[in-house]
Amino acid sequence: MPDSFSFLGHATLMFHLRGKHILTDPVLSDRVLHLRRRNFSASTWLEQQPPPDLILLSHLHLDHLHLPSLRRLPCDVPLIAPRGSGKWLRKILCRPVIELSPGDVYHLDDITIHVTYAEHGGNLPIIGLAQGYLLKAESVIYFPGDTDVFPQMAELAQENIDVALMPIWGWGPTLGAGHLDPKSAAEAVALLKPRIVIPIHWGSFRPLGPIWEMFTYLRVPGPKFIYYLKQYAPETQVYFLEPGSEFVIPPKGQTQPYHEGEERS
Repeated sequence: MPDSFSFLGHATLMFHLRGKHILTDPVLSDRVLHLRRRNFSASTWLEQQPPPDLILLSHLHLDHLHLPSLRRLPCDVPLIAPRGSGKWLRKILCRPVIELSPGDVYHLDDITIHVTYAEHGGNLPIIGLAQGYLLKAESVIYFPGDTDVFPQMAELAQENIDVALMPIWGWGPTLGAGHLDPKSAAEAVALLKPRIVIPIHWGSFRPLGPIWEMFTYLRVPGPKFIYYLKQYAPETQVYFLEPGSEFVIPPKGQTQPYHEGEERS
C-alpha cells in the first residue's frame, strides 16, 4: 500500500505508513477553550480512523496538546514528546511517554522518525519546548509542528522530502513569534525543496461568535501562500486539503489530480 494520511485540520493528521498509523498533535474536539472548529466533525473523523500505533507531540501549546483528546485514545499507545516534558505528562496521562530531542531517531518497525529542530516556543520551562518530525517510510514526510524559518531547513533538503506539511497561519487574526505566515512559509519551502507541499494550521478554528467568519484571516492565507510560492519555489506542487480528506502520496515522478479545484503552482 502506498503511504497516505488523513487530515482533520490544524495540525492533526493520521499517517498510514507501512501498516502503521501515526497521529500528530491530536485535537479531537470541536471546541478548545474559546475556539470552535469550523468544518469537519472531529468525532466523525476519529471514528473513520484506525487506532494509532504512535502519537507525535510537537509542543505543549493548547492548540497542539489537548489533554481531553489524549485521554480519548487507548492508554497503551506511546506518546513521543519534547525532552523535559515527560515528568509532567506522565503525571496527568495514562500512557507511555517517550522523551526525545532534535537529532534523536526513533524506529517504529521499519519506519524511521527523525526529531528536527523547531524555531518556536520561548523561554518558559516545558511550554517553551518544541520540535518537528521527519518520517521516513516509502516516502519522506516533514511535519514541522509550529516553527519559524531557520537556516538548517536547507540541510533537511538533503533528505529528498516528498511531502512537507507547512503551517501558513494560526487560529487567530494575528501571529506571534515562532510562526510561519504565507510569505515565510514559501521561503521555508524554498529551503526544504519538497516535491509536494500541503498547507496546514490555518482556517480550522475560529473564536466563538459568528462575527469572526467575516475576518479575512480565515480565507486569505491560502491564496497568499500560492502567490509567494510561485516566487520562491515554483517547482513545488501544492495541494490544499479539505478537513476530513485523505491524501495518497503519489510515487516519485507521478502526480495526482489537484484537490478542490485550487490553483496549482
